[in-house]
Amino acid sequence: MENVPNDVLELVSGSAPQDWHKHPNGGGWVYKDAVVSGDALVTGNARVTGNARVFGHARVTGNARVTGDALVTGNARVTGNARVSGDALVTDNAVVSGDAWISGHAVVFGHARVTGNASVYGYASVSGDARVTGNTVVTK
Repeated sequence: MENVPNDVLELVSGSAPQDWHKHPNGGGWVYKDAVVSGDALVTGNARVTGNARVFGHARVTGNARVTGDALVTGNARVTGNARVSGDALVTDNAVVSGDAWISGHAVVFGHARVTGNASVYGYASVSGDARVTGNTVVTK
């Protein structure tokens, strides 16, 4: 069994080392209830927890977190300190980076970019070639 760092164990209250594994493609930590496909990339400091799913050629890198029932798929990238949580969906060629937060039932798709300290939540949708940057908040 791998030595699971305390900061990983603390991500899920009451979790134990046997509840976690390193993803073979990148070495990031994945919780037992989360699903990450073999083609996806989850790197060393990135974490996938809860019932989150990462499929396709999606990438979760840097210090990014994908949690809850979130889905990251296609060629999407979640990087930096970005967070994707709740029932959020990030797909196609979308990028969520910096300290951005996607949550609730929000959807980011197409070639959209959400960066900086931007937040997209509720039932909001960001698509096409849209850019959401800075401290912008998009909600519906």
